[in-house]
Amino acid sequence: MTEKMYSVEEVADLLGLHVRTVRGYIRAGRLRAVRIGKQYRISVAALQELTGRPEPAAAGAGGAGGAGRAEVSSIVQIDGVGRAAADRIGTFVLAGVNTGRGEGGPLRVQTVYDQERNRMKIVILGGVSATAEVLRLIDGVLDGGALDSGGETGDA
Repeated sequence: MTEKMYSVEEVADLLGLHVRTVRGYIRAGRLRAVRIGKQYRISVAALQELTGRPEPAAAGAGGAGGAGRAEVSSIVQIDGVGRAAADRIGTFVLAGVNTGRGEGGPLRVQTVYDQERNRMKIVILGGVSATAEVLRLIDGVLDGGALDSGGETGDA
């Protein structure tokens, strides 16, 4: 009656995520885990609940039967944005991702601001539908006037 339990590192490898991301999912309650000593252990059932698919170890077989999992990588570049507006946009986007319904599989989002060029980049890695939702969110934030506040010329 021994059920397979994964370590955080194994789950990160199986899902193509960083270990910190998996720990964040556990802390946020998106991934059920049992703490044994100082380590977390994740059951097969909890992993299936997170991903919505059977055990990912079978995906590594590389078989041609059935549809594979698609992952999208996108970089959104926003020019002419000051530090304050970039912080607001980043907060909106990350809050939207972190409070999402969890549909479309795991999603990784990172924001980077280039002070010298007044440029922001948002890097998105994840499933097709989840990435599309984030792109719609970014479009909505930009259309909503997040860049239209005064004094956004940056520090020269």
